[in-house]
Amino acid sequence: MERAPQRSVQTLAPYASDPAQSRGRRYPEAEAPTRTAFQRDRDRVIHSTAFRRLVYKTQVFLNHEGDLFRTRLTHSLEVAQLGRSIARSLQLNEDLVEAIALAHDLGHTPFGHAGQDALNACMQSLAPTPDAEDGWGFEHNLQSLRVVDELEERYPAFDGLNLCFETREGILKHCSRNNAQRLERLEPNGVAARFLKGGSPSLEAQLCNLADEIAYNAHDIDDGVRSGLLTLEQLGEVPLFEYHRQQALKAHPALAGRRLLFESIRLMLSDQVYDVIDHTRLLMDGHALNSVDDVRRLPPLVAFSPTMRDQSQLLKTFLLRNLYRHPQVMETTNRARRVVSDLFERYMSAPQELPDAHSRSRHHARTVADYIAGMTDRFAIREHERLFGAVVFP
Repeated sequence: MERAPQRSVQTLAPYASDPAQSRGRRYPEAEAPTRTAFQRDRDRVIHSTAFRRLVYKTQVFLNHEGDLFRTRLTHSLEVAQLGRSIARSLQLNEDLVEAIALAHDLGHTPFGHAGQDALNACMQSLAPTPDAEDGWGFEHNLQSLRVVDELEERYPAFDGLNLCFETREGILKHCSRNNAQRLERLEPNGVAARFLKGGSPSLEAQLCNLADEIAYNAHDIDDGVRSGLLTLEQLGEVPLFEYHRQQALKAHPALAGRRLLFESIRLMLSDQVYDVIDHTRLLMDGHALNSVDDVRRLPPLVAFSPTMRDQSQLLKTFLLRNLYRHPQVMETTNRARRVVSDLFERYMSAPQELPDAHSRSRHHARTVADYIAGMTDRFAIREHERLFGAVVFP
């Protein structure tokens, strides 16, 4: 007996993404009997090889520096949790938000932004090829799309995960014009069209972008204090954090140490979530939104209020100055860049060092970038030691 597809019980607003109205997959597939299209996308991401690797990919502190620091995996889970909470209040599609959130960092390199910057420099140093496989740099958002479109090898009939358009659109939250033009040639009016023609992605995609920012600001405070590179006294310079620290002390005068830190961050997160919900509703009330297409014709609607945006920017500036550019972090990131650059140069000059499946590709530099981007921190360190005999991270 054939089962009818099971639909989510969540009540969706008319401007939310409805899986029944999805623009579909690149390769047509029959619907699953018990899951919506977006639930299926989420499940495919969770079961992917690239998702499992995120557990050993860095946020700020490298994997070997401590077991309790955030990784790309824990970050993605936090983004999904924040995103779903906001989506439910706005009557957006929680399953789509979760799928995008869990997939948004699949293309990130080992060693966080240091690895990405090094790989981008390596790729930009090459002369562009006619089909733009080489020479136009490395973008981790584009690489995340590449992972779900091409690099995962799980299904007999196609490469990649064959995700819905709406999930892929959310994964590609940034894209250079050159790469957008290349994607548009391959997929006319596809996921890159908005970077060339203007407009916005779905509200679910917009929400994931902001939830990403909220999550990493909060957990970088936590990790920064845990590492000893930041102190509560320093964080007193940040109005957003200090206000919520004072609120925590007002409610619990004896609170101190890590409990005070956690409570301050919790209050700050809640305030930011409520601010996004309230301000987004205010922006949406100014438009007649009857469909996702109405959303796509407008500037972004999911946003902080101006006051919260300014306070969030001050927090980001503080973290940049005091954590990301801390001498200890900079020393580590410089070593990470060296590892990635050395690996790229060696694989380019000695393709026999690559696994057989990679060494035969006609797009050699892009294949090298794919291979390095897929590495975890610890695998990249081991591979560098194998090829160069040097211990970069004692």
